[in-house]
Amino acid sequence: MESKFLCILTAVFIVTASCKSQKNVNNEPLEICSISPMTGFTRTGKCETNYWDQGTHLVCARVNDKFLEYTKSKGNDLSTPRSWFPGLKDGDNWCLCVFRWVQAFKEGEAPSVVLNATNKEALSYLKRFGVTLKDLSN
Repeated sequence: MESKFLCILTAVFIVTASCKSQKNVNNEPLEICSISPMTGFTRTGKCETNYWDQGTHLVCARVNDKFLEYTKSKGNDLSTPRSWFPGLKDGDNWCLCVFRWVQAFKEGEAPSVVLNATNKEALSYLKRFGVTLKDLSN
């Protein structure tokens, strides 16, 4: 029992320690994207990242009905409630995967971005797709 607790405690420490002092795209401290509903890969409300965030949940977006329908059509239903997930609705903020946001952007379906809550790490991924900070601002 003691070793199980130690493993859990160690995992929590590694996840939270790797998320400290991350910056937003304006090179300022990363702000909270949403706590209702609770978002972020680490479920801290921030679009923080760490080694285990394979989806790169770095873009804080204010979702709208158009985007929710779009992402559902691509196989990622964010609007239907589940036991562990309340489902998103128009106007909610959510940490999106960089690649989904880029895909939606290129197809004219991207939701608006909350820059102060979007992780600076997103910029390196966006650059690979020819997307700039200015594109995030529009």
